[in-house]
Amino acid sequence: QLQLVESGGGLVQPGGSLRLSCASSGFTLDRYDIGWFRQAPGKEREGVACTRNSGALTRYAASVKGRFTISRDNAKNTVYLQMNSLKPEDTGIYYCAADLDSGYVCAAADFGSWGQGTQVTVSS
Repeated sequence: QLQLVESGGGLVQPGGSLRLSCASSGFTLDRYDIGWFRQAPGKEREGVACTRNSGALTRYAASVKGRFTISRDNAKNTVYLQMNSLKPEDTGIYYCAADLDSGYVCAAADFGSWGQGTQVTVSS
């Protein structure tokens, strides 16, 4: 069973940056569509950024476009989410998810494997 492990979360001031990592052992992530999702207290889980296994299609939530970048390092079998110009409303638990065919919507329901999440807090 595919297991995903997120890392890189933490506390950062508004305007700061963080880079989240999503890694897997035993499975080659370049075969999978990968999505980053986040969930704030009292809110539904929302798609932040998704990329197809080919890397040809990447989708971002409107709220993060221009600030966040999803990328792959196939040699390290890792997918990253670079987050710049962070805002307090970016606070939440960030999850990495994978699926062999997630479609083109970047919806949580389309991903079958999930990590445990990493906390991101943006506060002064």
